[in-house]
Amino acid sequence: MKKNVLLVFCLIFSSISIAQEQAIKITNQETTKEIIIKENKRIKVQTSDGQKISGRFTIVDGNSIAIKDRTIEMSDILSLKRNPLLLSIFTSGFFVYAGAITMGVGAIIGVFGDPRGLLLIIPGGAMIYTGIKSPNFLKKYKTDSGWTFELISTSQ
Repeated sequence: MKKNVLLVFCLIFSSISIAQEQAIKITNQETTKEIIIKENKRIKVQTSDGQKISGRFTIVDGNSIAIKDRTIEMSDILSLKRNPLLLSIFTSGFFVYAGAITMGVGAIIGVFGDPRGLLLIIPGGAMIYTGIKSPNFLKKYKTDSGWTFELISTSQ
């Protein structure tokens, strides 16, 4: 019985000590500030050939990542930013609803009151367009601003 308990304990301990999580480490060369984004998080990447790809990333090997079944070399990444799902849903929903309310209020004021109220339709339409484009207000890390990207393994 003691041997079985010892064996199970050793197996659990070894699997925990060996288990590592991979991530992207973003480092600023001037300030030596480091940001770590763990695997399977949502990111938005711009590559050297002009593609903008967003989604959850997985690490393929020591020098490339995959987003939506597209493999991207780390040396091809020009900019990278976090793209959390909750923030995307909240900001796009907020802008669409606020734009619809602004347009509705403008139409009501324009029809029943002052015709200049119809001018509120313009910013309302702009807000709806902004919501559809799903803005991301988080910081973008660019290689030409001194940021470097590398793949690392972190222990949990």
